[in-house]
Parts: sequence; structure tokens; C-alpha cells
Amino acid sequence: QVQLVESGGGLVQAGGSLRLSCAASGLPFRTYTNGWFRQAPGKEREFVAGISWNSGTLYADSVKGRFTISRDKTKNTAYLEMNSLKPEDTAVYYCAARRLSIVISDYEYDYWGQGTQVTVSS
Repeated sequence: QVQLVESGGGLVQAGGSLRLSCAASGLPFRTYTNGWFRQAPGKEREFVAGISWNSGTLYADSVKGRFTISRDKTKNTAYLEMNSLKPEDTAVYYCAARRLSIVISDYEYDYWGQGTQVTVSS
């Protein structure tokens, strides 16, 4: 069975950093795009960043220059390095996967993790 498991969330002060991890199993990781999405209370899920099977990347304007997405194909793990965190970054962060290219719409992704909470205090 396909599983995506996020970890690394927590509570951090504004201006701080967190590194999220997404461990994948049960799918051909090297041929899949990973996307990171987030959902704040009362809001729709939104695209944060994606990395394609051939290592191309795409970022939401709100996180460009602050967040970095990467992956380790040997470990079947994707990462989201979050720096200069702001209170508006507070959300549940989800790892998702789909075959091949990056897209920004959540309904285009086939597999999802359970989410990890990120809370940024002022």
C-alpha cells in the first residue's frame, strides 16, 4: 500500500526555521512528483512547493526565497526547509505525490500524507 508520512512540524518563533520530511513507501518514488500543501483553519488547502521526478521545482509566491523543497531518492524522502517563518505560515502541512510533472491543484495528486502541524508564534 502507498504511504506518505510527514514529520518535523512543531512550534517555532517568527523568524525561525523548521525542516519537514515526507517518507514515501509503496510507490516508484523516483518517477513521482512531490508536492507540499498547507491548510489553515477555515481556509482551503493551498499549494506551497513541488519537486518533479527530474528535480525541477516550483514555489508559491508567498514562500519564494524562504522555503526550499528537495528530495533524496535513495531514502525515498522529500523535504521542505522552511526559513524566516511568519505567523501566516501557521497551518497543517501535507505531503502529496503524483506521477511525473508538477501541478498546483490539489485534486491532481493521487496520494496524501496525514499532515503535520506547523505553528509560528509572533
